[in-house]
Amino acid sequence: MSRELKGMKWSEFSALLIGLGPDTPLGRIVSIRAEDDEEMLKHFTKDQHRIRNEWRSKRAKMVSKEEMDAVLEGFKRAFISMAGGNNN
Repeated sequence: MSRELKGMKWSEFSALLIGLGPDTPLGRIVSIRAEDDEEMLKHFTKDQHRIRNEWRSKRAKMVSKEEMDAVLEGFKRAFISMAGGNNN
């Protein structure tokens, strides 16, 4: 790792990343990973789907058990509420 990168603050690094256009290789990867529009996803190539799915899989593995339990508890409460049950 270069000396400049080691001493770089996150805000400076972020500013450099923001400056990357969608026509750069990294910009294309970022846009593929971030895409959520169903119409756009229908037109993805196999490689684009692979890139997006690998990223989503990696991110899912980073969720802690506590975070997952909280999300599941929220779903449980929502379903109970929709069914007209007590939300305790």
